Amino acid sequence: MKKKIITSLFVCMLTLSACGNTDSPADTSNETAKSVIEEGTSEPDVIGEVDVDKNLLTVELTIPADYLGETTQEGLNAIAKEKGYKSITLNDDGSATYVMSKIQHQEMMEDLANNINSSLSDMVGSEDYPNFTEIVANDNFTEFKITTTSVELGLNESLSVIAYYMYGGMYNIFNGTPVDNVHVDFINADSGEIINSADSSDIGNAEQSTE
Repeated sequence: MKKKIITSLFVCMLTLSACGNTDSPADTSNETAKSVIEEGTSEPDVIGEVDVDKNLLTVELTIPADYLGETTQEGLNAIAKEKGYKSITLNDDGSATYVMSKIQHQEMMEDLANNINSSLSDMVGSEDYPNFTEIVANDNFTEFKITTTSVELGLNESLSVIAYYMYGGMYNIFNGTPVDNVHVDFINADSGEIINSADSSDIGNAEQSTE
């Protein structure tokens, strides 16, 4: 099953390389969401897997080969030196294991949270989501509240839930705290009432019911 890689913004921070993706966050979210709906991909598969091992003084992140592209041990050594990481090891399967201090990992997670919040802000009032007036997430991105002038959700608004599922799953996987569900509420701006709710766990349950 094809993986939808929305973690490119995080990999760019890890590798210090320029991102080649010129799509806006809204464009990327829309295309990814449509592919997920069409292929019936469950939320965990969309996010992919990153092994996180938190030791007493260090944190180890094993990034799958799919996220890295072409790289060499020499290139990873240069990145480790530039970032001040303890080491980055290229594994036989093409994955890479990053070893960093807990402070560096905390800074990395703060950067990731800032990037996610920036992407959410860019969605508000954008061409794809002109009716969105505010998007608010909790600290670990497991709950999202989207305020919209819509009384009923349009197609793009409905599909946007996949982006929130991926952001929530991505953040917690890299933090070493994977979650079972990401909850989304759509709130009408005039009435303050919830007009629609969605849960990422429902995707997996729907798939199981059709098997």
